Amino acid sequence: MTPPDDFAALALDDDPGVGAESSAAQQVLRRVFGYDSFRGDQREIVEHVVGGGDALVLMPTGGGKSLCYQVPALVRPGVGVVVSPLIALMQDQVDALSALGVRAGFLNSSQYPDERRAVEAQFVAGELDLLYMAPERLRLESTARLLDQGKVALFAIDEAHCVSQWGHDFRPDYLGLSVLHERWPDVPRIALTATATEKTRDEIIQRLDLGSARRFVASFDRPNIQYRIEPKNRPDRQLLDFIRSEHSGDAGIVYCLSRNSVDKTAAFLSENGITAVPYHAGLDNGTRAANQSRFLREDGLVVVATIAFGMGIDKPDVRFVAHLDLPKSVEGYYQETGRAGRDGLPSTAWMVYGLNDVVQQRKLIDSSEGDAAHRRQLQLHLDAMLALCETVSCRRTQLLAYFGQPGLPCGNCDTCLTPPQSWDGTVAAQKLLSAVLRLERERGQRFGAGHIVDILLGKQNPKVQQYGHHELKVFGIGTDLRDGEWRSVVRQLLAGGLLAVHGDYGVLTLTEASSEVLFDGRRVPLRREPERAAKPVRAAKAGKSVAADLAPVDVPMFEKLREWRAATAKEQGVPAYVVFHDATLREIAARKPASLADLGSVGGVGENKLAKYGEQVLEVLTAGR
Repeated sequence: MTPPDDFAALALDDDPGVGAESSAAQQVLRRVFGYDSFRGDQREIVEHVVGGGDALVLMPTGGGKSLCYQVPALVRPGVGVVVSPLIALMQDQVDALSALGVRAGFLNSSQYPDERRAVEAQFVAGELDLLYMAPERLRLESTARLLDQGKVALFAIDEAHCVSQWGHDFRPDYLGLSVLHERWPDVPRIALTATATEKTRDEIIQRLDLGSARRFVASFDRPNIQYRIEPKNRPDRQLLDFIRSEHSGDAGIVYCLSRNSVDKTAAFLSENGITAVPYHAGLDNGTRAANQSRFLREDGLVVVATIAFGMGIDKPDVRFVAHLDLPKSVEGYYQETGRAGRDGLPSTAWMVYGLNDVVQQRKLIDSSEGDAAHRRQLQLHLDAMLALCETVSCRRTQLLAYFGQPGLPCGNCDTCLTPPQSWDGTVAAQKLLSAVLRLERERGQRFGAGHIVDILLGKQNPKVQQYGHHELKVFGIGTDLRDGEWRSVVRQLLAGGLLAVHGDYGVLTLTEASSEVLFDGRRVPLRREPERAAKPVRAAKAGKSVAADLAPVDVPMFEKLREWRAATAKEQGVPAYVVFHDATLREIAARKPASLADLGSVGGVGENKLAKYGEQVLEVLTAGR
């Protein structure tokens, strides 16, 4: 059987070396989740935590992190306490577990007092298997006293990278979670995240007092995601063309840097026939919650959002993630793009990137809070992101290298599909840097990239005339390149630290390294963009891939099963994937089980779902034959 990516598995041998605890975990996996075997490191992690060991687990989004604490919580005596920053999603997480027959609850500020007291009573009485709570709740003495009254099976610290103080998703309340080890030293802890460099891993270990924890680091590669970065030119129109041509009718997330951009982009898409809603902190709580709920429950909805949206979203069929602005770090980019294709099907991580992105991010760093060391750290994050954008090699290998993992050219990113050329940009760099130098030294002036490019191209516009810049020796020496090519030169010089941005107006200035190019003979290789953006080349069109691995004769049955699932999910008020994942429906459509026993052997059909939905599924199969 082929389970979806969240619970996909490699074979688990029933050898004599597997003990009773592992056997119990295996039974839970089959009975509750409907799968015969664990995936990759899952078995080893589960055995370690079931045995009482602490663990730090790094797995990509969709790699099955949740099983690593859910199964041990169901095997060990007591209740698994899950620390999560995702208050708005706890209800959906609990609904998904309840559909599997798992006794789950949550405690957070969204509940009425009576609701909280009911969940607390269930915990004390041992009537829960898993209890979700936000990190700030664990800092309350009343919560600590509550946990002392019951039996805690384990502590799972989800999104553990939030403890990194200068990371991309810092949550101050995570700094207090070292109290778990201090107050409950005998309870195993498992910290989980999808994004962490070696430095961030060390920080997680140190701040959470996990010095004795075993580290489990899975491959960060998401081979089903195609990474593409294109030059920015009318980004709203580029986004519309991208969605229409490749992902019409698909669910997707579009990230923008500002709330204003979010609102404008969502309105633009809606005006052009794409069902889209905004999501950012400036919206009232009701609107945000409604838009998030629609995204989880409706097919084909696009959410345009700031980075506040998406962490913990357990929607398996997001077919694309688009960025209209440059992310601040590779960690953030990886975390956000990882929300695509959790079901393992072909998906796209698409971004447009231009000179203004570099200028804007440099200005944000200069004006950021924190000391010089903090700004240097932000600069290193940005430099790594720019290197990913400007690389002439495989983007996937560049991404994996950032997290310290090897990789071979993937053949499924834009730089593999349409390799860019590199060219000797030394002379062009010298011309541009000379223009900046002459303006500073001869005129005591500084200007932005657009004006300097106009000088190099010899444009006799009013601004050039006003300042007399047509009299400079560098005026008109750059006609060998077009405007867009010069902007690419500026962008790459900024990315390489050979040029800097200064002040609120984004004027260009020289750096210490500039003199190496101007006077010391340093060569400057540059990337030349392909004449046209890479066209998607994939085994199956992403927008139609949910049935791509089915025989044509089985597709109608698959669609009937999806219709049944949609109606069932709507009736129950839950997302469709809570009923069954697409991968499960594909297997049912292909195998066409004729009995409950046969249906129970399909991946993703555990005992509770078999009892709840089995007869209905068989009726759909019988009617479709």
